[in-house]
Amino acid sequence: MTGVRPLDEGVWPVTARVDPDGVLVLGGVRVDDLVREVGTPVYALDEEDVRSRARAYRAAFPPESADVYYAGKAFLCTALVHWIEQEGLSLDVCTGGELAVALRAGFPPERMLFHGNNKSIEELRRAVSVGVGRIVCDSEIEIGRLAAVAGAAQRRQPVYLRVTPGVEAHTHSYVSTGQEDQKFGFSLASGAALAAVAKVLGSPMLELRGLHAHIGSQIFDTAGFGLATHRLVGLLAAVRDAHGLELPELDLGGGLGIAYTSEDAPLDVADVAERLRGIVTRECAAAGLAVPRLAVEPGRALVGPSTVTVYEVGTVKELPGLRTYVSVDGGMSDNIRTALYDARYTARVVSRIGATPEKPVTIVGKHCESGDVVAHDVPLPADVAPGDLLAVPASGAYHRSMASNYNHVPRPPVVALRDGRWRTIVRRETEDDLLALDVDESGDGVPSVPAARAGGNRS
Repeated sequence: MTGVRPLDEGVWPVTARVDPDGVLVLGGVRVDDLVREVGTPVYALDEEDVRSRARAYRAAFPPESADVYYAGKAFLCTALVHWIEQEGLSLDVCTGGELAVALRAGFPPERMLFHGNNKSIEELRRAVSVGVGRIVCDSEIEIGRLAAVAGAAQRRQPVYLRVTPGVEAHTHSYVSTGQEDQKFGFSLASGAALAAVAKVLGSPMLELRGLHAHIGSQIFDTAGFGLATHRLVGLLAAVRDAHGLELPELDLGGGLGIAYTSEDAPLDVADVAERLRGIVTRECAAAGLAVPRLAVEPGRALVGPSTVTVYEVGTVKELPGLRTYVSVDGGMSDNIRTALYDARYTARVVSRIGATPEKPVTIVGKHCESGDVVAHDVPLPADVAPGDLLAVPASGAYHRSMASNYNHVPRPPVVALRDGRWRTIVRRETEDDLLALDVDESGDGVPSVPAARAGGNRS
């Protein structure tokens, strides 16, 4: 493959390779062939990548001693739910909409975990009525709200309590969730967590199964998990001492990082599992507790590396002495992470062999925002030109799930590729989709839909 830059190991999906003519092949499918059929932008998902990572988690956390809940907020659709079930994982949802997707796919509700810091009464009613296996209580108000819902349904609901362990994950502040000053959970240091335990135990229709904590996302070091586990086991011991009860389950959350660029070094899941089991075993032995059943919640770590976003280059603008801007036919509407978190990505031309040497460029989108940047300082061929296909790897987590219709741009499709074949699992939006929600008015200014129906949910 003379003249073809090799793929950065660990950044691209497991089946990704580059043909001698410089074209990216994913799941046995050439991206130029794919794009001729489905257009751009497109989220191209390597199904084998997702399944292999799910199997690695299931092997690292075997079902006889642990639960692996895929965190659906990273990306969710009915096809993916089927894969998660087929690979033996459980599912974490955090809104009524995510629950609806899971139920539509026929996922067993007893293998679901329901998160969220402000679940509505209707969301709780639905979760209880369908038999969701665990609901994570996040506030004192929610404990009372869920107790009332469970009482009305005459169903004793198993719950976790989300605990804020006071552990600072060294990541972006917007995805760091273990410190005291944030919206999730019950503070351990203030005593709120132990008080919440008492409140749940005093609610006959709630069954306290365990504790939960999540310290953040895009984590490359297990030290934070060790400190959080130490503090959570301390709370388990305090619960035993105060109430004579040993809680049987402990959920350590998710947050393991992935490689967005070659500078990132993700942790090996088998090694992480061994370390976590060791930490929990040692801490429980020191506290005189039985080792609880563990749970983890990978999201990004399962789907993030699976997907590349394929764009078409529209314009190239060189500013002498400053930089070169390469504009693509997507941007912040299909990847908000660069603007939101200052996330870093790599990219490459994937439709041909490019000229060398390469030069650093800024890849930008088509939206009316200066912050509409896809990737900063990415080396691309010096002859990058309109019509080239450009691929951004590590697009599987929080791209489609956080996508928007900013500037009324339809969201791209998600296409699964495997064994030389492809199929659409989330179709491309159309202008008709965008206009379907727009309440038109007749010429006399009278809304065509009654105001009471056109408004939001006021319940």
